[in-house]
Amino acid sequence: MATAYECAELVISEVKKVVKGKDECIQRAFAAILAGGHILIEDVPGVGKTTLAMAFSNAMGLKNQRVQFTPDVMPADILGFSMYQKDTGTFEYKEGPIMCNLFLADEINRTSPKTQSALLEVMEEGAVTIDGIRHPVPKPFIVMATQNPKGSAGTQLLPESQLDRFMICLSMGYPDINNEIAIAKGKSMKRDMEQVRGVLNADALVQMQEIVEQVYVHDHIYTYVCKLVQSTRENPYIELGISPRGTLALVRMAKAWAFLKERMYVTPEDVYEMFTDIGKHRLVLNTKARVAHVTEEAVLKGILSEVRQPAAYMEKREYRG
Repeated sequence: MATAYECAELVISEVKKVVKGKDECIQRAFAAILAGGHILIEDVPGVGKTTLAMAFSNAMGLKNQRVQFTPDVMPADILGFSMYQKDTGTFEYKEGPIMCNLFLADEINRTSPKTQSALLEVMEEGAVTIDGIRHPVPKPFIVMATQNPKGSAGTQLLPESQLDRFMICLSMGYPDINNEIAIAKGKSMKRDMEQVRGVLNADALVQMQEIVEQVYVHDHIYTYVCKLVQSTRENPYIELGISPRGTLALVRMAKAWAFLKERMYVTPEDVYEMFTDIGKHRLVLNTKARVAHVTEEAVLKGILSEVRQPAAYMEKREYRG
């Protein structure tokens, strides 16, 4: 029987079959899934954002739904609605596509703020509320949303307060020349997706998420995390720093990253690796930063270089499941 580590490696290997040359992006997305978070992928069209989500869904054997967001998509189109049943004289809830394990919100910034807020509320609460009645979503529940970058026509960008609901923000970028040649030579995307085997199921993924939650974090690591977050609130280029929700996200992501490295303890390097991914979409830069053409990523990297890491140590806590 495969261990949890081996199952994680199998999932990553299956996703690599269709997402070429983006190994690090695949690992970071899977870490967010193991940490129980939601993922925002912000990039130009055609670089494989949707393919990444569908590959993960197939590899993990999850019930998935995809909605292409447009300006006329309403909250009921996502959440479902209540319908009057004449024979019983009651209202019956008709499930929307949100009732799945992995929900792909394609081009979330093309729809109205009202529909965006409805989705983000479910992400936070883990349930749909229709006519005052709460309907929990299945477990595990993961939202992978794609968003076009600033400057794309016909878009409604998510406000910073809503972006905080996503655990990480990734950018896939264009493939290098060798991988683009491989893509050009490859078969159709539909055939490639059929090659992705289901190596997990929903229950197994929930168990892996529970294992990740048990990863050990030393007090020195907690202090390091909080110093990094505090620095974003004091930086001269930042108007709005990382929230306490971001602090929790950084800890959970560091645990998941450690697990993917086959460790049951977090090191300072795990926190260092995850800090930019959980932070760049949570920051609001001030006028000084915009005038100086300073990016969120540059500010975060500066903070990483300024905040001293705790001394190296080793905690021998290994998972044998």
